[in-house]
Amino acid sequence: MKITFVGADHEVTGSCHYLEACGKHMLVDYGMEQGKDLFENADIPVEASQIDYVFLTHAHIDHSGMLPLLSKNGFTGKIYATEATTDLAGIMLRDSAHIQMFEAEWRNRKAKRSRDIPLFTPVYDMADAVAAISRFVPVPYDEKTAVDDGIEVRFTDVGHLLGSSAVELWLTEKGVTKKIVFSGDLGNRDQPLLKDPKHVKEADYVLVESTYGDRLHSAEKIDYIGELTRILETTFSRGGNVVIPSFAVGRTQEILYFIREIKQQRLVKVNPSFKVFVDSPLAVDATEVFHKNGKECFDEEALDFVERGINPLDFPGLCLAITTDESREINDIDEPKVIISASGMCDAGRIRHHLKHNLWRPESTILFVGYQSVGTLGRALVDGAEKVKLFGEEIDVKAEIGKLIGMSGHADKNGLLDWMRGFERKPEKVFVVHGEDTVTETFANTLHDELGMDAYAPFSGTEYDLLKGEFIRRTEGVRKAAVSKHTGNPVFDRLLAAGQRLLSIIRKNEHLANKELAKFADQIDALSDKWG
Repeated sequence: MKITFVGADHEVTGSCHYLEACGKHMLVDYGMEQGKDLFENADIPVEASQIDYVFLTHAHIDHSGMLPLLSKNGFTGKIYATEATTDLAGIMLRDSAHIQMFEAEWRNRKAKRSRDIPLFTPVYDMADAVAAISRFVPVPYDEKTAVDDGIEVRFTDVGHLLGSSAVELWLTEKGVTKKIVFSGDLGNRDQPLLKDPKHVKEADYVLVESTYGDRLHSAEKIDYIGELTRILETTFSRGGNVVIPSFAVGRTQEILYFIREIKQQRLVKVNPSFKVFVDSPLAVDATEVFHKNGKECFDEEALDFVERGINPLDFPGLCLAITTDESREINDIDEPKVIISASGMCDAGRIRHHLKHNLWRPESTILFVGYQSVGTLGRALVDGAEKVKLFGEEIDVKAEIGKLIGMSGHADKNGLLDWMRGFERKPEKVFVVHGEDTVTETFANTLHDELGMDAYAPFSGTEYDLLKGEFIRRTEGVRKAAVSKHTGNPVFDRLLAAGQRLLSIIRKNEHLANKELAKFADQIDALSDKWG
């Protein structure tokens, strides 16, 4: 009975964990890397055709996005997820395939005009996405489900996204049962629409995310409606547009919820009948899924609207852009408006066209409402970039760049600690994953210092024996910079990676006694003398 850490280790995206128990091969999540993750992910340890089960925490692409590749490579097992996650994944994986097929077509048109550009092959296509979707087995929240001999699972609401859950796995082997809990992404408390995260009471092992494990959201309850009203009024008075790069699933629905309230209370005095364009077919479909699953997933306030026959995500002036022609026409409308479009980090999708039309306009506002990963266009704008390149054209950034501070679907440090305090006895070991490089280490130390827990932040490729309670293999992170500069000589590439690993080990041993550090330095000097 063992676990192998595959992805989102010392990184935020690409979540994937491999389990081997009860004669079965299992994955918890199989996500796509996004933005500029720094480390090289391990491959799953077995062929895709050998995977029996996948347990999916939620539908975000950094947790689900590689499932079609699994199907493409021969997976024919079952994917267990909540009912809402099953619905959302059905549209998100199709959308991911569509984006890749569109990009391949675009790149290959360019390749035909140049002999130096190789043809581009998408990671997977629509048929692969449909095949993966057909493997889903939806299960209700809080229901313990027998999966196979010695394997049981339960999904517990953690309030991050519609259908999001912690995965509780009971594995029984050789007469011994171990319970492993995977937090998935833990939600922020008091979010609109969704319930607060629910505690899990017992576990032998816990894998906990740490996206905001080193920081706190505002201590005060933020008046998002008031702040959004101020931004709308200020921008409309200048004659500009409010452009919101937003994740199509989750954040878009929250913004619609706020705007419905603003419209109902007539809080915007300048241009009170302003139009709101949702320019994302995925967001439109996802909003329908939210409404369908509201009774199971919404909090009391949102559920009250539903029970009174009110759609909390609909209001006068809401316009849905489905086709590309409808998307283009938005920028031909002169009146001030709100444009909500994906992707949330501005790295792909229709939002880039709206940025091209609005970034150079000082009267407009680009409003960020979610986390921006290192290396994305969104992060560059938030960090103050004065110029950016879009569609091969350099654009001056003259628009106001705003951010709804504290608006996050992730729990902060205190929220993570509160969820960990829910365990009635300390787990044997806690593995800290899904956070930026140093953040995982910081939060592991916090769990040790504040809660007395045995916590460790593994790198990708680390293996742990769940029965014996000991490491089989510990790895150090290999940064992508070390493995991306391929020389054509695989042995030399391996040497470069080994050198990067050595640097990582040196940094981790900074606090050794000077005598030990001196011994370590002598060993490295001797090796350098031998090969220098």
